[in-house]
Amino acid sequence: MAVIVAGVMAASAAVAVDVAQLLRGVEQQSIVRRFEQRDARAAPNLLVIAIDDKTFADLSLQWPFPRHWHAGAIDRLRRAGARLIVYDVQFTEPTAVREDNALIRAVGRARDVVLATAETDERGRTNVLGGADVLARLGAHVGASNLPEGIGGMLQRFEHTHGGLPTLATVVAGVLGREPAPASFEDGGAWIDFHGPPGTIDTVSFSDLVSGRVEPVRVRGRIVVVGAASPTLQDVHPTPTGDALMSGPEIEANAIDTAIRGLPLRGVPGWTDLLLVLGLGFLPALISIRWRALVAVVRSPAIAAAYFFAAQFAFEHGRILPVAAPLFALTLGTVTTISAGYTAERRWRHLVTRRNKELEEAVRERTAELRATQLEVIHRLAQATESRDQETGLHLERISRMCERVGLAMGMTATEAETLRNASLLHDVGKIGVPDAILQQPGALSPEDRELMRRHATVGGAILAGSSAPVIRMAEQIALTHHERWDGSGYPAGLRGDAIPLPGRICAVCDVFDALLSWRPYKDPWPLEEALAELRRERGRHFDPAVLDVFLGIVDDFDPALLSDSGLRPPAERIAEVRPVGIVEPAAQRGERRRTE
Repeated sequence: MAVIVAGVMAASAAVAVDVAQLLRGVEQQSIVRRFEQRDARAAPNLLVIAIDDKTFADLSLQWPFPRHWHAGAIDRLRRAGARLIVYDVQFTEPTAVREDNALIRAVGRARDVVLATAETDERGRTNVLGGADVLARLGAHVGASNLPEGIGGMLQRFEHTHGGLPTLATVVAGVLGREPAPASFEDGGAWIDFHGPPGTIDTVSFSDLVSGRVEPVRVRGRIVVVGAASPTLQDVHPTPTGDALMSGPEIEANAIDTAIRGLPLRGVPGWTDLLLVLGLGFLPALISIRWRALVAVVRSPAIAAAYFFAAQFAFEHGRILPVAAPLFALTLGTVTTISAGYTAERRWRHLVTRRNKELEEAVRERTAELRATQLEVIHRLAQATESRDQETGLHLERISRMCERVGLAMGMTATEAETLRNASLLHDVGKIGVPDAILQQPGALSPEDRELMRRHATVGGAILAGSSAPVIRMAEQIALTHHERWDGSGYPAGLRGDAIPLPGRICAVCDVFDALLSWRPYKDPWPLEEALAELRRERGRHFDPAVLDVFLGIVDDFDPALLSDSGLRPPAERIAEVRPVGIVEPAAQRGERRRTE
């Protein structure tokens, strides 16, 4: 029901806009476009003699020309066999008697000359060549050259009569026995069926005619319209045929031809206009009732395009369908139908959206809880692992923070670097499967014990395998690969170079660095400079050169807490056995002191 009401309202509003003629300018532009789309058509029965700029240059005369020049033009046209001479120059005021008589005699010799005027009295009488009695004796006729102006001064119609006098086109059609009936003229005048833009009708200069440069064959049998075409004489006007101005005599020639052909270009009756507006205004509502409002939106442009095509087709066949008001009705109908059709749906969507937001908020809270729980489990598991190795959580914290800093320096996003920080906490989770005796052994490991120690990488990977959580998947990578070496001599898989995942390569550097600086049951902490020197020695062998270079480039920016041993100190009874931190051992003994298995 809401859609039907919307359709009725849209159609009614469009009718009101049409009746009030609020879209006249748009409709005018649509007619211009239709003329522009239509191909120009030849006018073999018409000839325009233009008093143009060339004429003024050739004859060196001032306007108005002496009337004997016009008399000479009429005589030449008569002798060349013009079917009818239409003179669109006003001769209402007398001039020199000799000049006036020359023109009168030429008009009398030609017979049926049609003269133009823009001035009549209240009874439609005129003073052209002295008045109606003189014209009757000469067998000449007079017609009003006035044309009604449309929007922007556009000339596109002509009337049957103006000021009580038949118009020029009506008179010419009457002389030829084809005068259209007054009732066939629409309100505002009949549409001029232009042959095309300015210059479509054959045109010659007045100076060429009077100088004898126009071949008679070009004149013979044609209706010849003589008139001012120079812009300086201000008889050029806009027409619906395009942007170029058209001269008055060419416009009159088109109007004359339109009248002779029985007014072939006509508008539609008012009731047809009304039905088109109502129909297109209600059509979206009908579509929405049958299908959905969305279908109306999709089909409306196609309907508009089809109507444009129909309007152009009708125009090509002599009918001017209204375009602005019906398409406005279609647009308004589409908008109101959409509004009405989606009111209930929007309300429903609002309820659904609100419920979805509540669910999303619950999911976010649950996700945050799960993430917090996941990170807590990671930390607790890491602490449980490290407690067996006589290390503290500060060791894990230092490694994780260093990994995050290196990851950021190597181009990781903040999220990726944070994931690396949390995942690196589990790099030694596999030590859960290593016996305490091996983990806490203060001396060198036997080959068998070392092999058991090395199994912690694969054990850690197995513990963490199969998770869908990004942090656990990365932790699995690190657990499996943080003891791999750049030159392929690491374990457990002997991976080489870029085959080692980047998180594992980063953790390898940070783990060894922190192990060197930290106290262990089997070694004293190394001085910072010796630890850095050891890292440099292992560049390209143990460590990825790119990762190590980034690490060394930012190590000076580390928090001092990352560069000193904050782990367990040796028991009091063993203090005497621990070498001072500043003493450097021979290189041959360093391998045992940097044991990181």
